[in-house]
Amino acid sequence: MRTSGMESTPLYQQLANHYREAIESGSLSAGERFASVRMLMARHAVSLSTALQVCRHLEAKGWLEARPRSGYFVCHPRSLRTPQLEEPRADQPLDAAQYVGIHARVSAYIARGQLAPIKVNFSGARAAPELYPAAALARATMRALRQQPDMFGRVAPPAGNLAFRSVLARRALECGMVLAPEEILVTQGCIEALNFALRAVTQPGDIVAVESPTFYGLLQILETLGLRALEIPTSPQTGISIEACELALRSESGIKAIVVVPYLQNPLGSIMPDENKARLVELCSQHQVALVEDDTYSALADVAMQRRAIKSWDRDGSVIHCASLHKILAPGLRLGWMAAGRWQARVEMLKYAQSRNNDTLPQLAAADFMGSAAYDRHLQRLRARLREQRSRTAEAVARYFPSGTRMNTPAGGLPLWVELPRGVSSDALFDAALAENILISPGLMYSNTMRYENFVRINCGLPYSDGVDDALRRLGEIATLAAKRGKR
Repeated sequence: MRTSGMESTPLYQQLANHYREAIESGSLSAGERFASVRMLMARHAVSLSTALQVCRHLEAKGWLEARPRSGYFVCHPRSLRTPQLEEPRADQPLDAAQYVGIHARVSAYIARGQLAPIKVNFSGARAAPELYPAAALARATMRALRQQPDMFGRVAPPAGNLAFRSVLARRALECGMVLAPEEILVTQGCIEALNFALRAVTQPGDIVAVESPTFYGLLQILETLGLRALEIPTSPQTGISIEACELALRSESGIKAIVVVPYLQNPLGSIMPDENKARLVELCSQHQVALVEDDTYSALADVAMQRRAIKSWDRDGSVIHCASLHKILAPGLRLGWMAAGRWQARVEMLKYAQSRNNDTLPQLAAADFMGSAAYDRHLQRLRARLREQRSRTAEAVARYFPSGTRMNTPAGGLPLWVELPRGVSSDALFDAALAENILISPGLMYSNTMRYENFVRINCGLPYSDGVDDALRRLGEIATLAAKRGKR
């Protein structure tokens, strides 16, 4: 019979309360692996049943998250998180397609950030250098030089090294794509691939449908090519609105291409459901519009299921798949690739005319590493580290930023897209943060309109530290003061 006080509380709940207090105090951090059931049994001399009850109780209360084949991980209940971003309204008419004029604005932000002595940089979308396999790639580079000592005396193949393209083709099978090495063109990152894709399918003055918000680098490409951008509402959960795309294709005869990031869209972090991908391919094929797929981030997705590329639904060559190793393997290599379907010959000629062939040595080093199990282990470690860093950054935003802040925590990737309360200008926040040597990425960079003035993108690629926490706390203080002034 149970008595009053602690004795009336079941043992599993006493232990669960102990661990809840450890999480609340910060002794156990969000994203950290929790003790295994076997470890709990040994540590507290309890039965298997009691240890399981501890974990299940903490999971039910939101303090633990169970991950298949990985165990339990520390998290915080949803009540302690910021409200989620709102879905875009489906009943609003689309803005008219506009010639892009964002380049000067983006360049000004970048230039101002480069001139300041930055202590904490939240503006990029890449991991810290120590999270990439630099030493392993260096060894692969030395092996390639030993095996081909005359490499620098020979001209590299125009479409890319065959060994590298073969590895890329094998890896593409993981995403449902069946590609021959000859169907792959190696590029200087994904930006060059997107540039070639749009040059191949458009002429100046044409309309290109893009996600809203979208990566500012894409808007810069559109501007340099004299193209008009039609911004399509995009869900922070499921990506570009298929209904809005269908409406745009029916009503806008000048659309020549749609550009999407199906996995971990930049900056939203959304992931398109398979049915949306299939429907978008069908729509573009029906309307004879090129569908350009930017696959920069899919390897960073937490989801254990197969990451099926949009290109895998392509039956008539209307999808141009563009990808990059910049975020997932080695920012210093600037390696990307594309499979352009029926425009393959056109993009190969554009590559030859504008930048010629890529260096062979980085391709051989990447092929060596990506062809081994070491690449898979690297991705597993990188995803785990980024998951922890995202969780802790999101926790800090919830703790420090003003009431009314909204944010989703995406299922993978690098950045968080944070909506500040109305009246808080991301431009003013950029200036105030820069004065304290903190660099952020204001929402005004991600649209050709002023629609995202009160948004910021925060990179989670930095290992969480006291310095990162202090910078987020200071950003929250600045935003809170701005929100209070806006209410007056």
